[in-house]
Amino acid sequence: MVVAVNTTTTKKVKLNKIEKVKEAKHGLDVKEEIEKFAQMGWEAMDEDDLIVRLKWLGIFFRPVTPGKFMLRLRTPNGILNSQQLRTFAEIIERYGEDGKADITTRQNIQLRGVHLQDIPDIFRKLEAVGMTSIQSGMDNVRNLTGSPVAGIDPHELIDTRELNQKLQDLITNHGQGSYEFSSLPRKLNIAIEGSKDNSIHAELNDIAFLPAYKDGELGFNVVVGGYLSAQRCAESIPMDVWVRPNEEVLKLCAAILSVYSECALEEGLRENRAKARLMWLIDKWGMNRFRIEVEKKLGQSLQFAAPKDEITLEKRDHLGVNPQKQEGYSYIGIHIPVGHLDAEGLFEIARLADVYGNGEIRATVEQNFIIPFVANDRVEAFLAEPILERYRVNPTPLSRSVISCTGARYCNFALVETKQRAVKLATELDNELNIPSKVRIHWTGCPNSCGQAQAGDIGLMGTKAKKDGQVVEGVNLFMGGKVGKDAHLGSLKQKSIPCDDLKSVLKEILINEFGATVK
Repeated sequence: MVVAVNTTTTKKVKLNKIEKVKEAKHGLDVKEEIEKFAQMGWEAMDEDDLIVRLKWLGIFFRPVTPGKFMLRLRTPNGILNSQQLRTFAEIIERYGEDGKADITTRQNIQLRGVHLQDIPDIFRKLEAVGMTSIQSGMDNVRNLTGSPVAGIDPHELIDTRELNQKLQDLITNHGQGSYEFSSLPRKLNIAIEGSKDNSIHAELNDIAFLPAYKDGELGFNVVVGGYLSAQRCAESIPMDVWVRPNEEVLKLCAAILSVYSECALEEGLRENRAKARLMWLIDKWGMNRFRIEVEKKLGQSLQFAAPKDEITLEKRDHLGVNPQKQEGYSYIGIHIPVGHLDAEGLFEIARLADVYGNGEIRATVEQNFIIPFVANDRVEAFLAEPILERYRVNPTPLSRSVISCTGARYCNFALVETKQRAVKLATELDNELNIPSKVRIHWTGCPNSCGQAQAGDIGLMGTKAKKDGQVVEGVNLFMGGKVGKDAHLGSLKQKSIPCDDLKSVLKEILINEFGATVK
């Protein structure tokens, strides 16, 4: 049995399997071996390097697609440009039907179907356009989210783009990899909101910053501990802290990460991964002690929170044509069904950004794209582009709001196929029903809830069900999730619905609960 010794107390602590792998060799160490791995091939690699440590570089081996890897990038605040999108398209184009890209629910991009022998060249291409995949998997801080309309939103209070980029640079050592912040007990999500509609889903983040005025000064209130997993779903709770929208945000994040990492051995967080997320530490210590330990790390006291935050608007999905705060310009939200794109789609979105905008593209947590800085006298021509028949700017109520995780096609954890099923069902129900307003249906293939089923008006979580005496693909049904102002998680309403029966169940719910009528 492998144990670790806490040098402060000489207490021996059992380590879970992943911690043993990390103790034997740090995940970031494989950065120096990537050329060797590419030459030797994935079949000859050490299993721990292949399955665990490559994730520190954003490279994911998938047993369901052996030899075809997923590469997860880092796109702080969801900010991209046309040159980067074209680079993504060029990377996946060579892999034919296997080459795909996905927008995630953290405003991020994942490339699918790539081969290990191509990774060194892919990394060089990404670096040339200012992109990195470092520390995007395993026990690291994941992609940093912010308002997708930062800097252009008429309702904006704080532009979070620079803060999120500085925070990424701190956590990743400017994309080179940071040993200080890359061996947390578990993954950790950070989000910074500068608008009034909680576009970041603060309630689902381990650390989130919400705009708030204190004594007439604008800054952030801080909430901590939110996450979704197979073991537990917890909404973030107030830390009773207010910080200014500057280096104070970076220092607070660094202090929380250090406390979380450094106390992990003593508090047992490296023994049981199911109870290793930040909220478990907060539960064990209580918020008062947690705050005190963070203050010790900072070397100073923290200001107490403002009486209220400024989340006063309902959540927007940013689709369609919307006025910018810059006079004479609009941003246009384009619906990417369940965030799934091929090379052609990426090339076309990049072209639209160059022809009609300033070359910039924004990703949203709803798995869509926004093109900003479209001159108002160019909007009509933009909307006439043929690609918008495929990626619509004003889709039907269900289709516009459907969210989906990767599903069983690519993920070995998923119990059901999600993306194709989600699009098909939404399209059919939109065709059969008059639905008075958008209804958010979130699909997730397993209890890990990457598709955030508990956040949807309707949430569908993959499971197994029985039908006619046979075990079939099914879902557990959640309802009542709310995002934006007064956000909260939904609750489980029905278990083990066979997927073949799901359409009739959803139709009944839409009619009885959301005012839909049969066409």
